Amino acid sequence: QAQLVEYGGGLVQAGGSLRLSCTISARPYSIYRTAWFRQAPGKERDLVAVIDWRFANTYYPDLGKGRFTISRDNAKNMVYLQKDMLTPEDTAVYYCAADDVLRDISSTTFAYWGQGTQVSVPS
Repeated sequence: QAQLVEYGGGLVQAGGSLRLSCTISARPYSIYRTAWFRQAPGKERDLVAVIDWRFANTYYPDLGKGRFTISRDNAKNMVYLQKDMLTPEDTAVYYCAADDVLRDISSTTFAYWGQGTQVSVPS
């Protein structure tokens, strides 16, 4: 019932900034939360940030707290991820996710996923 597409990945120099976008195609008013995950080479997929779609409440686990900023634009059906001062450890595939089921804001379970966008930060 929903399709997500990420944009903005690519090669970014260390110390540079990242801004990813995700377009959400879903039934109007059906999405409760959207989130960003990332998966580094050889690592598991980890939660970076979550935002409540209706009230913009946010949740950041330790990985994302103080380092990433998630935001959304209801009118455009888009969610964004911002990070400054990138390092090689930020190299990963970044995924956008959305949920049409009401769960706790910190839940890592999401119903829908984007295809992912590669972010590479060379050393």
